Amino acid sequence: MDKNKLQTILRDLYNQKLNPNEVLEQLSTLPYENLDFAKIDHHRSLRNDLPEVVYGKGKTEDQLISIIQSLHKAKSDILVTKLDSNVYENIRLKLPSGYVYDGASLTLVLNQKREKSQVGHITIISAGTSDIPIAEEARITIELFGSKTETIYDVGVAGIHRLLDKINVLRKARVIIVVAGMDGALASVVGGLVSCPVIAVPTSVGYGASFNGVSALLTMLNSCATGVATVNIDNGFGAGCIAHKINLLGEKNNH
Repeated sequence: MDKNKLQTILRDLYNQKLNPNEVLEQLSTLPYENLDFAKIDHHRSLRNDLPEVVYGKGKTEDQLISIIQSLHKAKSDILVTKLDSNVYENIRLKLPSGYVYDGASLTLVLNQKREKSQVGHITIISAGTSDIPIAEEARITIELFGSKTETIYDVGVAGIHRLLDKINVLRKARVIIVVAGMDGALASVVGGLVSCPVIAVPTSVGYGASFNGVSALLTMLNSCATGVATVNIDNGFGAGCIAHKINLLGEKNNH
């Protein structure tokens, strides 16, 4: 946030040229920190209830360290996704204390804010064991933001009885995330069993003709079951954000 701009806004508020709602609107869109290579959006959570999240791929180690330190200084919750384990090993000694790195989901988390009461109920399902890393990316995202999760892993269509054994769990959920590679059929099956929204996450798991998740993506986009929405391949984070927002709609005090 530019100091002069902030002083002008506060002066206008003091002189009654702006009302509190007008000031709030301006503050919600202005502040960011310019690091030359990145503009850190410290007030994103004020606008849409979720903090800025760092995509770990494609950034240098120095850039990652600077971004994480900036977020830490602003006392923001920190989530880095797709953070390669080799990169993590190279930067970990320069990171703020208190973080948790998960090598399976390739996520780094630092929860700096007060303890959050876990609300609602989001169920996360993986078709196979190989899909679990993406499912865990979704779970870690959701729990950092403050929603309650339950996981059901390795219940794909090759052994559908494993899924049907958990039908009561499925029907308690406000929203369900289904993570599947190969043929991606599990999302449509789940969509036909429950009344809540289903978020389908195709993964890049599979043999040659799966085309690194394209076959699962197309299956999910063409789901016969109603109420199924699909995110991008391997995008557990995106699914987690959507699921969390849907879940909060069920809270009485949510605005």
